[in-house]
Amino acid sequence: MRRWLFLFLCLPVILNAQSVTPSAAQTPPFKQHGIISPVPLTLYSGQVFTKNDLPKNKPVMVFLFSVECDHCAHMTEDILKNIGKFGKSTILMVTPFKLERMKAWYDQYNIKNYPNIIMAAEPTRQIAYYYDLKNFPGIYIYDRKHKLVADYEGTVKLDTLLKHL
Repeated sequence: MRRWLFLFLCLPVILNAQSVTPSAAQTPPFKQHGIISPVPLTLYSGQVFTKNDLPKNKPVMVFLFSVECDHCAHMTEDILKNIGKFGKSTILMVTPFKLERMKAWYDQYNIKNYPNIIMAAEPTRQIAYYYDLKNFPGIYIYDRKHKLVADYEGTVKLDTLLKHL
């Protein structure tokens, strides 16, 4: 009986000793590192694109979107209507869907007409894990040195985003 009592009292201590510290487990990689996702992306042409291919000394807005998300569609339309307000920043639009689905979105919104927008697919969904994305869209804003300055999940007003760029 004493052994069971001892085991019962010590079990929580033993189990807790094996756990990861809560703060480390809950901090997503993008906040731990503060850099744009290093995950390789696929452009419309099929070419592989990484964060190292982004223009230097320009702010970057990473826009994670779903091709099945109405909020993402509305945000894309708002961005395109107000593209002049984004100045010299780069908008990196990434979807965790297959390239074919991304191409349909690219064509629908005529992204080729916007030189400061780069659209890519990342169907392995590693980028969603990197940003710990729970709800679309995900917006991550980086300064000229490509260091994180702001992050938003879900619908965000353009004025809120523009103040960081």
